[in-house]
Amino acid sequence: MAGQSHHTLDLPAFDAPVRVLIVVAPYYKDIADDLVTGARATLDAAGAEAEVIEVPGALEVPAAIGIARAGGFDGFVALGCVIRGETTHYDTVCNDSSRALTLLGLEGACIGNGILTVETYDQAAVRADPAGQNKGGGAAAAALHLVALTRRFAKARA
Repeated sequence: MAGQSHHTLDLPAFDAPVRVLIVVAPYYKDIADDLVTGARATLDAAGAEAEVIEVPGALEVPAAIGIARAGGFDGFVALGCVIRGETTHYDTVCNDSSRALTLLGLEGACIGNGILTVETYDQAAVRADPAGQNKGGGAAAAALHLVALTRRFAKARA
């Protein structure tokens, strides 16, 4: 569409180390690998330390983040890919994984949601490509912005 623009915020700067857990569902391994590559590059650019864990599918990503919250991480990057199939399972996986991540966020977890929900494999490949739409990098940036916001308001309360 003509006139359409997208604005990307600069990455936040941190004066104390940032630890981020990337939780990825590698069901579509090549898509997941691209998402992780993009996320890692963004985290590296911000000087954040990253750890990666894998879970079986998109529905397990929020549960893993919930479990890992006690692990001393400042933020989390949720990555995976759900491609529409012939049944309503797609709707369940998309809605429930997203809802669970949102609920964790409302409880104070700093989460960037990079679980792709697409109609086709080709759509996923374009979105995951670190040199393209780089949705993994975008999810990592979102997590970093929430970490920065959390730290800002923690200082204000102190």
